[in-house]
Amino acid sequence: MLRNYLKIAWRNLRKQQGFTVINISGLALGLACCLLISLYVLDELSYDRFHTKADRIYRINSDIHFGGNDMHFAVSPDPLGAALKKDYPQVEAYTRLHQRGTWLVKRTDEVQSRSEKDIIFADSTLFDVFTLPLVAGAEPKRALASPNSAVISESAAKRYFGDQQAVGKTLTFDNRLTFTVTAVMRDIPLNSHFRTDFFLSMQNDDYPWGQWLSVNHHTYIVLKPGTDPKVFERNFEQVIKTYAGPQVKQILGSTLEEFTRTGNFMRFWLMPLTEIHLRSKQTIELAPNSDIQYVYIFSAVALFILLIACINFMNLATARSAKRAREVGVRKVLGSERSQLIGQFMAESILMTTLSLVLALGILTTAMPLFNELTGKDLTLQRLLTPRMVAAILLLPIVVGVLAGSYPAFFLSSFRPVHVLKGTVKNSLKSLDLRSGLVVFQFATSVLLIVGTLVVYRQIHYIQTKKLGFDRDQLLVINEVYGLGNTGPETFRKEVLQLPGVVAGSLSGFLPTPSNRNDSGFFPEGETDPAKSLNMQSWAVDYDYVKTLGMDISQGRNFSRSFGTDSAGIILNETAVKILGVKNPIGMRIYRFNDPEGKTHKTYKVIGVVKNFHFESLRSNIGALSLVLEPNTTSAVFRLSKTADMPAIISQIEAKWKAMAPGLPFNYSFLQDNFDQVYKTEQRIASVVLLFSALAILIACLGLFGLAAFMAEQRTKEIGVRKVLGASVTSVVALLSKDFLKLVLMAIIIASPLAWYVMNQWLEDFAYRITIDWWVFVLAGLLAVGIALLTVSFQSIKAALINPVKSLKSE
Repeated sequence: MLRNYLKIAWRNLRKQQGFTVINISGLALGLACCLLISLYVLDELSYDRFHTKADRIYRINSDIHFGGNDMHFAVSPDPLGAALKKDYPQVEAYTRLHQRGTWLVKRTDEVQSRSEKDIIFADSTLFDVFTLPLVAGAEPKRALASPNSAVISESAAKRYFGDQQAVGKTLTFDNRLTFTVTAVMRDIPLNSHFRTDFFLSMQNDDYPWGQWLSVNHHTYIVLKPGTDPKVFERNFEQVIKTYAGPQVKQILGSTLEEFTRTGNFMRFWLMPLTEIHLRSKQTIELAPNSDIQYVYIFSAVALFILLIACINFMNLATARSAKRAREVGVRKVLGSERSQLIGQFMAESILMTTLSLVLALGILTTAMPLFNELTGKDLTLQRLLTPRMVAAILLLPIVVGVLAGSYPAFFLSSFRPVHVLKGTVKNSLKSLDLRSGLVVFQFATSVLLIVGTLVVYRQIHYIQTKKLGFDRDQLLVINEVYGLGNTGPETFRKEVLQLPGVVAGSLSGFLPTPSNRNDSGFFPEGETDPAKSLNMQSWAVDYDYVKTLGMDISQGRNFSRSFGTDSAGIILNETAVKILGVKNPIGMRIYRFNDPEGKTHKTYKVIGVVKNFHFESLRSNIGALSLVLEPNTTSAVFRLSKTADMPAIISQIEAKWKAMAPGLPFNYSFLQDNFDQVYKTEQRIASVVLLFSALAILIACLGLFGLAAFMAEQRTKEIGVRKVLGASVTSVVALLSKDFLKLVLMAIIIASPLAWYVMNQWLEDFAYRITIDWWVFVLAGLLAVGIALLTVSFQSIKAALINPVKSLKSE
């Protein structure tokens, strides 16, 4: 019986080749989109799950309110992990990571250095917490136990030592620290919330240890099986009282109770390792994270596309119902049961979805490189070869086939033979309503996707064009300038300034692009009351920083070489002045502690106020910040003339660099590009949403095309009569299009409030955001109407041009 079903199904598909191609193409496109998005979602959900103890590993986050600022950090005090391990038996293991940014690295016996990102200092307990397999060298417990020891990845070993054995060799970092490679580990998988090629012994980290009021380390703990993390978190309050309380008293001169009574607080809490990538909203992350919202959005898009593809199948199947009505009638007269007819139509549907799946896998293979480029992923088809995915793919044709073919099967098999053979088959109002509802659903989804795409692109454009309080155009950043030595950076700056087209230049690693920086507590002179403190970032800059970055001084003055006392001067931003609660801070003295114990402090005199400028993501409000005149040679930034020949100037700057430092890499970037990198996730999401929106609309148009064909077929005789009575082609097209426009308008009305709500929820993540204007919905509606008219007009014009003699000759 099944063989017979499939044989007849294949004959019908071959007989109706145009219908078959359109239907299989629509289903294949929908399935390919669904599989692509599924790969993306599976990858996002897989982050950090490769660790053996992933379900018991937690990172300790810190929430702090101090000096008028609310801070939410992914880091915690450096002694916290050890204290928890000592005091609480529920803690099986702990480790700390301290990321130290980009360093210059070279083989000790070579001259040429490389710039390496994300160098991390780690405890020797690193491998007690994380599953990072070693492929050569010392045992995990001893790999980072000694000072000057390093564990490097296989990629780094290949990069620096080629085919030679890396273990036992030495690497020099920043031309001052030498580390011996004690072990080589496998490359950390891409689906990890941190990645590095270099772990260095924590014993070499230049840091003032034992500071409970300073949060700088990513601390991870492994809880013993059966430990409830929420219950364990209750211990943090006692930990803060026991360990942080004395330091509050020592530094601020007030008890912890007095500190908290003024509204300040320090809180620790546990975040599951497997939730960091998608659910963390903390700052000072080891790497940029994604957002669970995007997983929800993509999952919804995949579901909608699959449903639209199934709806498309239903519409096309019912559109050809009249052509198969006589077949159904004859088979019923010859004794076929309704169940047999349902089985026949289901077999056709499953065969079609099977063919669509084969085509979808081909589309998936072809589209994978483009999709990886759009998303920044490295997805492969191998992820589909897991037992669960293989089972899901094998079941997909059956599930989708039954879902897509159920309505046509039950609908067509319900025809009564007497009506069919008389040629009086008509669709019930109920079935018409269902098909109309399906079209409304398709276009409501399309309008939702169009609005979403427009809003995302408008927000990105707003970010890229918003005035930030500084001029980010034409700013060239040269990295790792400190490699030039003590006097080299300033000499390099002066030489570059002599080049034509270079307008200004400054030395500072503090640039207004989001990065991991520390806040410091400042107090008005003579005050120690925490309620009157000011917590803000303090940036070390030179005399030319404000000029080079194009910032504006609203009160007082900039640093000047004419004032020898400016080494003790400080420039505040407007937010800091607002928190201090003074109208004119010029001449005001504030201080901060020089040492973690609070024994000495440095006093600054406020000489100016710089207008607020964005130095964090536009998801955050502008915080308090200060500029101090201190040397910092991490980077050099140069403002270039707008008429300058960029390639020529960069080539000239590189020549001067190589003349001064032949062994150092010349790494440069433009500040505008660095700023845009912060929103790369949103840009990628916008591109992917645009792509799938277009595909969803294309599939929806196929469904509308099918319904238009169905309606035109049902009204052939009516059109013939109208034309005999003098109706023009234009009036007939308008008649047929009117019904579809009603459905599209209904879809717009349904989708608009839903789209407004969803996109407002997405915009909530941005402190600085657009408003969703009314014209966005009008534009989305016009696009939907235009697409519908273009789709329907083909069938409408075709039906209107039919000679009425042909349509009425049987009457």
